[in-house]
Amino acid sequence: MIGEISIMLGLKVYTDEGRYVGTVRDIVLDIEKRKIESLAISDFNKTLIDSKAKGVLLPYRLVKAVGDIVIIKDVFRKAEKNKDHSGGV
Repeated sequence: MIGEISIMLGLKVYTDEGRYVGTVRDIVLDIEKRKIESLAISDFNKTLIDSKAKGVLLPYRLVKAVGDIVIIKDVFRKAEKNKDHSGGV
C-alpha cells in the first residue's frame, strides 16, 4: 500500500471539468479505518480556492481517478454559481 500511496505525491490535480486545482504534497491517512482521508494540496489555483494558506486539504471522497494526474469531482463550479446568485430577490 505504501508504494501505491507514494506515487500520488507530486501529481497534478485537475477537476473532471479540466481545471487545474494544485499539486499533491502529502496524504492524510486514517490509520484506524485503513483508508486515505484527504490529500494535502499545495500550489493551488487561487481562482478556485480562496485561501491565503500555503496549502489546503481535499477530502479523498472527491477523487475520481489516479493515474498520471489526479482527477477530482468539480465541486468548485457549484460554489461559483452560488456566488453569482447570492444577491436576493
